[in-house]
Amino acid sequence: MGMLYLVRHGQASFGAADYDQLSELGARQCRALGAWFAERGVQFEAVLRGALRRHAQSLAAFTEGHGALPDALVLPGLNEYEGEALVRALLPEIVDEVTTPQGYKRHFRTLREALAKWIAGELQPPGVPTHAEWVAGIVAALEHVRASHSGNVLVVSSGGTIGTALGHVLGAPVATTIELNMQMRNSAVSQLVYGPRGISLVSYNHLPHLDAPERAGWVTYT
Repeated sequence: MGMLYLVRHGQASFGAADYDQLSELGARQCRALGAWFAERGVQFEAVLRGALRRHAQSLAAFTEGHGALPDALVLPGLNEYEGEALVRALLPEIVDEVTTPQGYKRHFRTLREALAKWIAGELQPPGVPTHAEWVAGIVAALEHVRASHSGNVLVVSSGGTIGTALGHVLGAPVATTIELNMQMRNSAVSQLVYGPRGISLVSYNHLPHLDAPERAGWVTYT
């Protein structure tokens, strides 16, 4: 049996003109996670990541902390859903209001609603894959790991992608999958065991590298 480590990217640039850019704290989070694995002697047979900039930057910081890793296989199927497009399709003005705590809360309430409608096929912005198409890319990545590997595999992706992968493995309903997504913390690790018989969840949304009082302020969600 192999171990699959799903890592959410470090803190990006929520509220900025370009979200897809790791913050300085996000780089520190991922560097610390890489060091945590290195200190325990965990090596990886393979590395996969999404095609977004924050995925590449998170993996680069992880590598700084861990040391050399296998060349990453870049799979667009591991990319995040297009949250801004979904929110804008449901409530266009909300995208421009994420500058206050009230705007922040309203944004994520709207995102939950937009996700539910997109999943149900009731909301489909132009140019955005259907939910079924997006999920198919995630499932294909999981099946690639099962078919090609048998040891430790590192995957660097996003909260929605990882939450959906876990929901697929658990056979969870839509509402649960959305919650798995929304509770995902930056640089968190979710661990799966995989083999010929399938994939099972071992741990979810874990931050072992930040489990120290002096790093309490490093824990972020967006």
